[in-house]
Amino acid sequence: MPERRILIRGGTVLDELGERRADVLVDGATIVAVSEGLEAPQEVTVLDAGGCLVAPGLVDLHTHLREPGGEVAETVESGTRAAAVGGYTAVVAMPNTEPALDNPSVVRDVLALGETASAEVAVAAAITIGRKGEQLSPMGELAALGVRLFTDDGRGVQDAGIMRRALEYASDLGITLAEHCEDEQLARGGHMHEGAWSSRLGIPGQPALAEEAMVARDIGLVRLTGARMHFLHLSSAGSVELLRRAKQAGLPVTAEVTPHHLVLTDAEVASFDPVFKVNPPLRAGDDVAAVRAALLDGTLDAVATDHAPHLTEEKEAPFDQAPFGMTGLETALSIVTTHLDGSLPRADLFAAFSWRPARIAGLDTASGGRHGGPVVPGNPANIVVFDPGAVWTVDIGDMVSRSRNSPFGGRKLQGRVRHTVFEGEPVVVDGNAQR
Repeated sequence: MPERRILIRGGTVLDELGERRADVLVDGATIVAVSEGLEAPQEVTVLDAGGCLVAPGLVDLHTHLREPGGEVAETVESGTRAAAVGGYTAVVAMPNTEPALDNPSVVRDVLALGETASAEVAVAAAITIGRKGEQLSPMGELAALGVRLFTDDGRGVQDAGIMRRALEYASDLGITLAEHCEDEQLARGGHMHEGAWSSRLGIPGQPALAEEAMVARDIGLVRLTGARMHFLHLSSAGSVELLRRAKQAGLPVTAEVTPHHLVLTDAEVASFDPVFKVNPPLRAGDDVAAVRAALLDGTLDAVATDHAPHLTEEKEAPFDQAPFGMTGLETALSIVTTHLDGSLPRADLFAAFSWRPARIAGLDTASGGRHGGPVVPGNPANIVVFDPGAVWTVDIGDMVSRSRNSPFGGRKLQGRVRHTVFEGEPVVVDGNAQR
């Protein structure tokens, strides 16, 4: 059978090269023409992009697909379908599964599941065996499988000596360590941000220092070893200031922020609804302002979802018993567009969602990957078509993820993904998943 051809017609192409009005012709898995007024060849699928931005597909640095071990809440199949609806053509699967992604056998299994998924699945392997922080995983063997990011996400590596050794190995292997910054001694027993609202509500809190202390420690270790470090879901004013100074000093560090830490504060917890229970916790207004400013000035490199699906009955437990986490793949770009509209130029917006995370994950075209590169002939056809003028209301019941723990149900958002093309196949058309 001949390969599918697609014509994306009437949009504005937006990538690192800038903006220009152009149609995009895809043949198989490759972009073959980008120009205004392209004629539709025979046997072509036409995707309407009128009024839309046509950009390199989004890349999520921080997705919990729950497989293996947590398939009741999410699978590689369901999670990547949700990702595609949100405009993502690649996701990085976190290793806090059961068993953990800490050995070649389990990593191979997840990569195999990703072969038929609706987006590319890259694996972040664990830094330590079982994510226990005691013994390093076989990093060399995992790197040989193509793993480029390593993290014990869900936990920070508590032992500084082990983290130093991991960074030294990482430097030799040319890989990046990604840290969930949380000093467990300081954070122990906390269920929300420690501040005025935790005192008012009588809920034990986690101080921002629990995050900032580990950020400071790891920046020191980067300075000592010269290894690359990526900081996951930074949430406090102190953390982004430490990051800013590290970048000014020329250290090889990058960092991400989640949509919920950009737009929600700890005041939401006054509802006692566990849907607002996340880790790191929602912070105070000054912290939200600081992380927004850090995204605007480029201190924060990327927006990542930390998509963390849980069953409804789990999240309906009392606040202190409910698990941390919320879903985010299907709404992330719309949330940031809605709340930062007018302050973040759209080129910077898509840089934070697409080509910068692609580089951090080693999935960019310059590194031999298939994501984030300019929309030009010869590049892979991994594309999102986003309508910045669309206004829609989030309906939890319509979500593609197996789980429904989003705090944005019923909220009106601006901007919505119209189409997603993955490896030349339209996996989302007019907002609807095709697989």
